[in-house]
Amino acid sequence: MSRWGPASLAAGVDLDGLKTLLQAGATTMNVPAETVTVLTLTGDEHLREYNRRYRGLDEATDVLAFAAQETPKDQRFQAPPGTEHWLGDIVISLPRARRQAREAGHPVNDEVRLLAVHGFLHLLGYDHAEAADESSMTALTSRILGSSA
Repeated sequence: MSRWGPASLAAGVDLDGLKTLLQAGATTMNVPAETVTVLTLTGDEHLREYNRRYRGLDEATDVLAFAAQETPKDQRFQAPPGTEHWLGDIVISLPRARRQAREAGHPVNDEVRLLAVHGFLHLLGYDHAEAADESSMTALTSRILGSSA
């Protein structure tokens, strides 16, 4: 778990709960216990830069996932030797999560949890480009969110 920027950026976010949630998700998805995932909480500027650099979209977004097992476009995201169990990185924009939580009328922790699971499933190779894939990903998201309650 990491944070960029001032500690106040993550104020009100249950970091221990996020860790527990992702561990529950790993159990639910039969991910080996030694697997490592990095979750970074940051601001819109970082997500916009990553989105521009790695997806060609010059706009902020709520969550990005960088799977370590994929062949990256940028070699900085390649797993170093000895990190075979590194699943990848999830990067969440907390300002975006706060806005989305307000718009949806639920607590920011619920939004951050949803985004973390969404990113985690992307690391495992799930996608939502097609309706059937989106339905499957939504069902898995609900299952994981329910498993740590």
